[in-house]
Amino acid sequence: MSAHKRHARILELLETEGRLMVSDLANRLEVSEMTIRRDFEVLEQTGVLSRVHGGAVPSDSRSYEPPFAVRIGRNIEAKQRIGQLAAGLLRDGETVILDAGTTTLEIARALRGRKNLRILALSLHIADVLVDETGITTMLSGGVARPGERSFIGTLAEQTFRELSFDTLFLTVGGIDPQSGLTEYNLDDAGIKRAACASARRRIAVADGSKIGKTAFVKICAIDDLDILITDSTAPDDVLNHFRQAGVEVIVA
Repeated sequence: MSAHKRHARILELLETEGRLMVSDLANRLEVSEMTIRRDFEVLEQTGVLSRVHGGAVPSDSRSYEPPFAVRIGRNIEAKQRIGQLAAGLLRDGETVILDAGTTTLEIARALRGRKNLRILALSLHIADVLVDETGITTMLSGGVARPGERSFIGTLAEQTFRELSFDTLFLTVGGIDPQSGLTEYNLDDAGIKRAACASARRRIAVADGSKIGKTAFVKICAIDDLDILITDSTAPDDVLNHFRQAGVEVIVA
């Protein structure tokens, strides 16, 4: 098992079990205790867990997101279903913003082979998937590329949205909650997302069930600024009903 898959598995177990012990986890993942201690150290530096005597517990911080290499290994099947469903909502001729994220990366993969689309990619990961598609015009916003995330931030990226208008935005979030709205971990990322929302006629959030009912550090927008939420069957029904009552169309992949 590679390190990033192991990190993703550790985070999944933390979410369900709340506390992990080094010795037990080493046996379950069939690696050495030293490997698990190194994993805990790496993950603690990203702010997603805290080490305790003999193990680790989830971090309570809302201001740190798991690194891209960890997130891409989590909830893969749900993200693929969301990606396929989201891609099916686009009509030929649309202008589209694909926000940076692991779920929008699956949308990009689902769009391969499509024709007559113009897509602004807010991520180099997404641009790599689409740039050689002959039926798709791939655009980049410019700005500063975040290491690891390979997403675009800064005033140059925001300027793009003041000059262009789009049909559809696919938006990723750190959390989405009826009271807190749509939230993100990083201040600069949230700024780009707000600018993208302002330039799009239709705003669609894509978020697997682990994001539903959660609140991250920075607010992007309120729930009623959203047109559609695409999620998966693990999302809590009571929270989804709040979104529906607020006028958001909820689609479960």
